[in-house]
Amino acid sequence: MVVGMKDALKLIGISMIACCAVFVCTLFLDYNIDIAAMKNEITTVGGVTMYHAIVSTGKVVAAVSGGCLAITSVIMLLFYVKNYIDTHGKELGILKALGYSNFKIAKHFWVFGSSVFVGCALGYVLAFLYLPSFYELQNAEHLFPEIKVRFHPLLAFLLVGIPAISFAALAVIYACLRLKTPVLDLLKEKREYKATVSKKETKDMPFLKELTRSTVTGRKTLVFFIAFSAFCFSDMVQMSMSMKDLSSETMAIMILTIGLILAFMTLFLSLSSVVKGNTKTIAMMRVFGYKHSDCSKAVLGGYRPFSYIGFVIGTIYQYALLKIMVTIVFADVGNVPEYNFDFKACAVTLGLFILTYEIAMYGCSQRIKKLPIKSVMLE
Repeated sequence: MVVGMKDALKLIGISMIACCAVFVCTLFLDYNIDIAAMKNEITTVGGVTMYHAIVSTGKVVAAVSGGCLAITSVIMLLFYVKNYIDTHGKELGILKALGYSNFKIAKHFWVFGSSVFVGCALGYVLAFLYLPSFYELQNAEHLFPEIKVRFHPLLAFLLVGIPAISFAALAVIYACLRLKTPVLDLLKEKREYKATVSKKETKDMPFLKELTRSTVTGRKTLVFFIAFSAFCFSDMVQMSMSMKDLSSETMAIMILTIGLILAFMTLFLSLSSVVKGNTKTIAMMRVFGYKHSDCSKAVLGGYRPFSYIGFVIGTIYQYALLKIMVTIVFADVGNVPEYNFDFKACAVTLGLFILTYEIAMYGCSQRIKKLPIKSVMLE
């Protein structure tokens, strides 16, 4: 087998993202299905108004959160398939030289889809176990008749089966396309990074500055992951602070937990990939006498601005989403507090983000410091 389960275990980040996406979608979609079946039993004006607001909320949350997390999972899956082919070019090149077709090799990449299945299945099970409490939370004001939790096979298949099959197929197709690389390039593990810096710009540019820019432009996917981790941290932490007043502490804790898992997992995986992908560059810099601080700044420094851009976008996103929910979706529902931008929550979240991010960067910097030059150069 070209790709084994051991390789699939490295995709825990995709599993966690899939788990969070399915967990959220299961809660709201399952509740929407069950409450829709009792629509005719809701007769009070307040109950009807709340019914339409909750159904709309479920659709918006499932579409926005599920859609964003699905796109992120796709990008992460493609990144790992590409990274696997890049780092195992010699083995794959030998197989092609022996006469194996691209598809015959690529079909083993279905294993990458197993990470999605595990995450989706875990998310669905956790959500189903939490559904009784979630139903009580949604009907805290007792505007609806008692709603019993029901298992919906079609929904389970759509949230677990379809993503697993789709991601497995996507991994195989993408691997087949990536394997069209010439055999010699695979054997040499030749990687192509397209830099966007023109000769005019780099002519008088200091070496370290040029290296920082090329490191970032050569790995745009990692830029996305680092920005996304900051987006999740900013969005979910600030939203959880607002949820205490707009919804409940339970909802706030749920949002905070999901946000922190996504943020830390994505940041850890992306920074680890940055260090791993630049081991030879770091080794060469140390051989030529560059200081540890110069190596860390050249490899990691270029990603810092994108993390703060992600934080700003997450702040704007959570404010816009909550404002729309309060002023439009729940406009006709009584006792809904007015929502305004919480500058205090933003300041606290920013402080926590800076502290957390800089600690993570320091940890990666220490990892760079401990890289053994001899073993890297002998690879």
